[in-house]
Amino acid sequence: MGPTKTPLISHSPNLVRIEQGLGKISYLINRVRRHELIRRSSGVPVDRAAAVILRRLEESEPLRPSELAARLEVEAPHVTRQVQRLEDQGYITRIADAGDRRAQLIGLTPSGRNAAARIREASRSALAGALESWSDELHDLADLLSRMADDYLAYADQEIRRTPT
Repeated sequence: MGPTKTPLISHSPNLVRIEQGLGKISYLINRVRRHELIRRSSGVPVDRAAAVILRRLEESEPLRPSELAARLEVEAPHVTRQVQRLEDQGYITRIADAGDRRAQLIGLTPSGRNAAARIREASRSALAGALESWSDELHDLADLLSRMADDYLAYADQEIRRTPT
C-alpha cells in the first residue's frame, strides 16, 4: 500500500487572490533590484540584511543581539556579523545592559538613526508613488492590511507552538 494522498483543499477565490497578491508583493520586496533602488535613493551603502537591522533597531529600544535575532527570526551568528559591519560603519553602538553587566545591548548611533530614516523614506516614497491614485481607499487598505498581518502572525505563532519539535 502506498502513501496516502492529502486531499486538495478548495479555497474561496478571494483567498486565492489575496495569497497571489502577497506572493507578488513578497517577490517585489525581496528583489535585489528593489534593494539597489532604495540603496541608491537613500544613499546608505548597506546590503539588504543590514538595512533590515537598521530599520528594526529604529523601531525599538536598544536590544541584545540575541533578541534582535529572535525578532528577525534568524540565527544569532547572522546578526552578529551584520552588527559588526554596521558598527564598523558607525551606524551601531554597543551599550552596557544595566540589568546584566555581562550583557551588551546594541542601538543606533545618530548616524545610524539618520541612515535608517533615509532608508525608510526611500521605501515609503516608492510605495507612495505606486499608491498615489488610491487616496479614497488608502485608509481602508492600511487598516485591513495591518489587521491581516496581525492575525496572520498570531496564527503562525500558534501553529509553531502546536508543531512538535
